[in-house]
Amino acid sequence: MWRFIKGFLSGGLLGLVFGFVLGIFFFPYIFPPPEASETLSRTETGELVAKGTFIQPNPNDPVHYGKGSVSVYPRTVFLGDDFEVGPGPDFHVYLVPKANIRSSEDVKDTMFVDLGRLRAFKGSQNYEIPAGVNLKNFPSVVIWCQQFGVLISPADLTFVDES
Repeated sequence: MWRFIKGFLSGGLLGLVFGFVLGIFFFPYIFPPPEASETLSRTETGELVAKGTFIQPNPNDPVHYGKGSVSVYPRTVFLGDDFEVGPGPDFHVYLVPKANIRSSEDVKDTMFVDLGRLRAFKGSQNYEIPAGVNLKNFPSVVIWCQQFGVLISPADLTFVDES
C-alpha cells in the first residue's frame, strides 16, 4: 500500500512541476499582450539619428525571430508599426556597442544599455534613451530574453549623415 501511495505522490509532484514549467513557457503564446500602437512626436524626439531592421538571427530557429523597423532619435528608440517578435518571457530592448550581432555570445559580457522591458510582441513602441548615452557608440538595437540569456532579434543601425 505504501508503495502505491509513494508512487502516486511522486507522480503527482512530477506532473505538477512539469505542468508548471510548460505553463510558464506557453503562457505568452496562449495569452499574448495586446498589440502596441504608440505614436512618435517629432517635437519630443528631434531629428532621426539612425534606422535599421530587425532580423531573425538563426533561420533554423522558429521560436526566436523578429522583424520590422527601428528608428533612433536623440532621446528615443522607436519600434515601427511593422515590428514583431515571437512571444516569450522577460524580453528587453538593448542598445549594444557592437555591430553585426548574430548570436547570444555577441551580446554576453558587453556593456549594453537596457532601455526597458518589451511592452508588446507586435506594434509600434517608444523607449526612452537615458541621458549621456552617445548613440554613435551603439550600432545595434537588440531584443534580448533576460530570463534565459538568449538573443531574440538584432537590428543593425545605419546612421544618418549630418550634412
